[in-house]
Amino acid sequence: MSRRDDIAAGYESVQARIAHAAQACGRDASEITLVVVTKFFPASDIEILAELGVRDVGENRHQEAMTKAAQLGGLGLRWHYIGGLQSNKAAAVASYSDVVHSVDRTKLVDGLSRGAQARARDLEVLVQVSLDPPDAVGRAGVDPSDLLQLAEQVVSAPHLNLRGLMAVAPLGEPPSTAFDRLAEIRTRFLAEHPEAAWLSAGMSGDLEEAIAAGATHVRVGGAILGSRPALP
Repeated sequence: MSRRDDIAAGYESVQARIAHAAQACGRDASEITLVVVTKFFPASDIEILAELGVRDVGENRHQEAMTKAAQLGGLGLRWHYIGGLQSNKAAAVASYSDVVHSVDRTKLVDGLSRGAQARARDLEVLVQVSLDPPDAVGRAGVDPSDLLQLAEQVVSAPHLNLRGLMAVAPLGEPPSTAFDRLAEIRTRFLAEHPEAAWLSAGMSGDLEEAIAAGATHVRVGGAILGSRPALP
C-alpha cells in the first residue's frame, strides 16, 4: 500500500474506535476531537492527513512544531502544543499554536500571554494536571491541590482562554483507574470553572477508557501514522 493508504487505514480505524467508545458510554462521537500527534513525522504526512479531513494536529517539540506550522500554514490546521514547555519558550510557542495543552506551572502563564498578545490572537489553554503519585520521577502536571490556583492565574492573564484540563495516565496502573481519578478532579474543577469543559486525555492505547471518563480530545499518533521515525 502507499503511504496515503496506510495513513487512511489508520485514521479510519481510530475514528471507528472513537465512535464505538462513545456509543458504549452513551456519548455522541461528534463531541470528541481527534488530535493527530505528528511528532517526528514529515510534513508530507501532515499534508496527507489534511487531505483526509484532519484539522487538529499535535506536536511536542518547539522547533519542529514551529517549522511545520510555518511550512503548512495554508492548510487551515489547528496546531496543538502537547509537550512539556520551558518557560523561556512559552512566548514563542504561543506565536504559532492555537491550543496549548501542557500548562503545569505559573511561570508559563506570562510568556504565553505575551506571545498571544504579539500575535494579536487569543490562545486556548489547558491546564495539565498530574495523575502520578507525588513522589513519582519525571512527574508532569500540576498537583491536583494546586490546580485551582493555577487555573485562576490563566483566567486572569490577558489573551489566554482557559478551556479545560489535560492529563496522561501514569504507567503501572490501569488507565481506567487513573481516568476515574481524573473524572473526580474534573468535577471539582468544573464547579469553579464551568465554562472550561475540554478534557484532553487518552492516546493510542487508552482512548476508550479516556472517552468513558469524559475526554473531549484524544491525542493519537502511532495508531494512525505507525511507528515513529528514529529520533533525528
